[in-house]
Amino acid sequence: MRYPWKILALSLALLLACLLCYIALGSTGMSLSTLLHELRLGDNGLTAENVILWRLRMPRALAATFVGVTLATVGTAFQALFRNPLAEPYVIGVSSGAAVGGTLSILIGIEAGFGRMGLAAAGALLSLLLVVSLAKRRGAVDVQTLIVAGVVVGALLSGWTTLNLVLAGKDSAKVLFWLLGSVVPMYWPWVAVLAAMALASFAFLLPQGRALNALAVDEFIAERMGVDVRRLKWTVLIVGSLVIGVTVGVVGVVGFVGLVAPHISRKLVGNDVRRALPLAAVIGSLLVLAADLGAQRLRPGMELPLGAVTAVLGAPFLLSLLRRGN
Repeated sequence: MRYPWKILALSLALLLACLLCYIALGSTGMSLSTLLHELRLGDNGLTAENVILWRLRMPRALAATFVGVTLATVGTAFQALFRNPLAEPYVIGVSSGAAVGGTLSILIGIEAGFGRMGLAAAGALLSLLLVVSLAKRRGAVDVQTLIVAGVVVGALLSGWTTLNLVLAGKDSAKVLFWLLGSVVPMYWPWVAVLAAMALASFAFLLPQGRALNALAVDEFIAERMGVDVRRLKWTVLIVGSLVIGVTVGVVGVVGFVGLVAPHISRKLVGNDVRRALPLAAVIGSLLVLAADLGAQRLRPGMELPLGAVTAVLGAPFLLSLLRRGN
């Protein structure tokens, strides 16, 4: 397989430029020379620019980058697994389960530290098990039935999340802010968690590219090629659900990135998962960075929720796909 390295290199250069713009722009602007100087010094806290760069903007920029990698990587794998171009990380109710777990952690007062992430991940895995149990037929999991079951379970869990929001009382604003998706406030331990999720999704799912290519055509063909289809399904579903659950636990629900990024990637490098997945990860990072920058700038003096911005941008894209697909 000959990889189109020029396209990937150009995308990485664009991502680097976007990162530099992201951390340089703001209410306190920084010249390129000041930015490079503070980057070279590291986090010393000696100047206002250094504090703004290393303790406010840099964690947020890296968090947005890693969130984009995770969403796009899992989205690419799910679209191949489900043989459905409309599939994305939230299609099987995983995000709804994570949202229930996260809101529950706030209700019972254990959202501090890794409490919210842990309950969100547990909620994601439990919702996956529920969906899989509903989609089983004669001991096998049908991927198309899995999508329908995911929609139903997702609707049920969304109602539970709404109930948690109502029961939160004085904490309802905190719950709603988290649910709508945001990478602020962001701290370095959370960035490390998001980086681990991005690395895990990429490291586990990219080696499955050949098997996912075969499965995207037909399960029978995949089996004839020596693919353990049952093991592959469980690997992609569990790894994808776990990393998405933890990511939702940190930043809330950020939708449509896992739908849009894989489509753009496939338009540029083709349908081969081994080609599309690395580029999709870069494109996902660009999309989340651009959306978060828009969330900061679209309305001066007020920051919009990141998840709301990605939904506004992603919904027309979904409608165009549905229209083209008739």
